[in-house]
Amino acid sequence: MPPRKKKPTKTPPETVSLEAAMDELAGIIGDLESGQQPLNDALEKFERGMGLLKDCNRQLEEAAGRIEIVRRMTEEGAEVEPFDGTATVDRKESVTEDNDSSSLF
Repeated sequence: MPPRKKKPTKTPPETVSLEAAMDELAGIIGDLESGQQPLNDALEKFERGMGLLKDCNRQLEEAAGRIEIVRRMTEEGAEVEPFDGTATVDRKESVTEDNDSSSLF
């Protein structure tokens, strides 16, 4: 049996700060929206943008995992619970449903 060819490994993208990645993404979006890029350049920018977006999401998830919410103070100190980023989304949805204009009449 012939040996299998190994797929080329991609080097992982360098980690950039969230702010730098967002600035670069904004530039990429502007370039792509202009429609002035040759196809190959546009595809490369799109791929770079997707990599940056993935890195931004990872950094935000890591940050959310580090946030703790103080529930109450006790004699021993603060009682904390992990931050749940979905709680804000759920609250916004329930507020929107409660403010439905059709329920006013």
